[in-house]
Amino acid sequence: MDIDHLLSAREILRSSIAKSRTIANALDSNASNLKETSRNLARTQAAITNTARRSKCAVQIDRAMGPASAVSKILDLVYELEDSLRADVAVSDLSVYVTNIKRLQETLKLLTDNCRLVVLWLEDVVQFLQNNAASDDEWYLVQVVSKVVKIMEQLQGEGGPFCREGGDALSNAFDNLESHYMHLLTEASFPLQRDIQEMQDIVEVLAANNRLEKSVSIYAENRIENFRLTFQALDLDYLNIKWSETDSVETVDSYIDEWGKHMEFAVRHLLRKEYNLCSKVYRKFGSDVSMNCFAKIAGECGFTYILDFGSRICRCKKEAIKLLSLLKVFSILDKLRLEFNELFDGKFCTEIRNQTRDLVKKVVHGACEIFWQLLVQVEFQRASKPPEYGNIPVLVSFVTDYCNQLLEEENSSILIRVLEIHQVWNRVKLEEGRGLLSNEIRSIFRAVEINLVTWAGMYNDANALPHFFMMNNHWYLWSSIRGTNLEELMGDTRLSAYEESTEYYAAWYMRESWEKLLVLLREDDIILYPNGRAIDRNLVKKRIVVFCEEFDDLCRKQSKWILSDKVLRWKTRQMIVESIIAPYKRYLERYMPTGLLEYSAERLENIIGSLFKPNVGKYGGSKCSDLIGINNAAVSRFSSTPAAA
Repeated sequence: MDIDHLLSAREILRSSIAKSRTIANALDSNASNLKETSRNLARTQAAITNTARRSKCAVQIDRAMGPASAVSKILDLVYELEDSLRADVAVSDLSVYVTNIKRLQETLKLLTDNCRLVVLWLEDVVQFLQNNAASDDEWYLVQVVSKVVKIMEQLQGEGGPFCREGGDALSNAFDNLESHYMHLLTEASFPLQRDIQEMQDIVEVLAANNRLEKSVSIYAENRIENFRLTFQALDLDYLNIKWSETDSVETVDSYIDEWGKHMEFAVRHLLRKEYNLCSKVYRKFGSDVSMNCFAKIAGECGFTYILDFGSRICRCKKEAIKLLSLLKVFSILDKLRLEFNELFDGKFCTEIRNQTRDLVKKVVHGACEIFWQLLVQVEFQRASKPPEYGNIPVLVSFVTDYCNQLLEEENSSILIRVLEIHQVWNRVKLEEGRGLLSNEIRSIFRAVEINLVTWAGMYNDANALPHFFMMNNHWYLWSSIRGTNLEELMGDTRLSAYEESTEYYAAWYMRESWEKLLVLLREDDIILYPNGRAIDRNLVKKRIVVFCEEFDDLCRKQSKWILSDKVLRWKTRQMIVESIIAPYKRYLERYMPTGLLEYSAERLENIIGSLFKPNVGKYGGSKCSDLIGINNAAVSRFSSTPAAA
């Protein structure tokens, strides 16, 4: 029975040695040892047989033969699985590939366990032979069996090619999985559900083999690159515009709306989808893993560079029109507030969350600082000189249009929120934001009215020009406020007061200028004889000449005076015609029916029809949109240096 066992052992060892030759690369230097073992197997078997006959060694050998046979079969399976893992994952069934990786890992564990049993029994054989060997053949057998033990120990995992994550086979398989993972991440802007399932399977395998962190790095790097490629397709050249704190916000104001669209696209589409994709791919590993991955993408994809555009706007020169730009920025951020709070929550997004909060603080503080300075700036302009020709000061037209813009729903609702937030941050007594806005604008217009009175008193012409100036400006206030948000704020009483003031100053303007000409059309001493009809033509002619000279002189004085509003200009001309030209015409018809054509009523009326035209390039009557969009010089004077004209 022992002889049969030995013969079986010989066949099993001979088969094991033959298979060992096929794994020369995996076993490195052990291959030569296996060849030597194979050549000496016959002598070893014979020696073992002889020795077993003479000792109890046969028992140990018999015990080692079962595990040794299992090792041979397991090796066959290992090489079969290795071959299957050499295929490209992209053209293989991923589920089969992943299953084979798991099978290979289990098979290698089984190989290790069986090698451990073989080593235990063969070590007993070596020990017995060493204690009982008497001939050269027996000592040679000791050497051969010892070498087999070493080979088995290496297969067991003590430094052999199948340890350390399964050696080259498993390592290459994991590398293939990572390559396919990378391919799935870059194949489409946002993977399909089928691809997401494959990514989940890959991540699960990699995580089980201490490669989770590496998979996160691969994911983040590829999604960051995808994010950047998407942004390259957008027109983001405005982000490269250079400007300093001394530059006006007009430099970039036209890009704020475009920036808002890009912010919304980035947050609600790109980052939202990245957030959802991270959550799906890493859902089995907890929110920390997915949020860490998402934070890397959000922080390095270029979004913070886009966000910084808002901060650069805050650093522009402080001026009135900057308030409108800051309200736009706040509106954009406020619309995305819920998305920001959800996407950038948690410890991993601290940096980008702090950057966003810092931007909001800059916008709120900057907007409130400018808003509360408006009244101060209006009062500061009081010391400046009035317009030379009685036209509308830049301050008046700017403030009127500017306040109308502030009261537009899209601006007022945001400004009210900003004012209320600022109160909370500064822990001051809370007032309703709409009341703050309304009261401040009323105060601004009271200051404008005081400015007008002050400027009117600065004219050297103590008669007509101050009244012309006040008529012009009160008409402008009435016509510009009527039908706007300012009318609702100021009320009908205030609006009617402007209209009445226009009529009041118009009457004084006529009284102090044109109506003074009427005294020159006197009728005394024209009739030569009492109760007669004879007329002193020379006296009439003289008085007409004097009248016309005074008329010409008055026209020369007022030739540069400006009435920008077409309606007021027409009404004023008509008022002059009705007050002066009509009496003059009747005077001519009564006392000078013929001659003196150069002084005809039609000629004088034509002259009046050319008065008060606005000169091209003058600021009077310009709209706020023109000042904000075109004429930075005019606005600068409002925000920095005294100048009413």
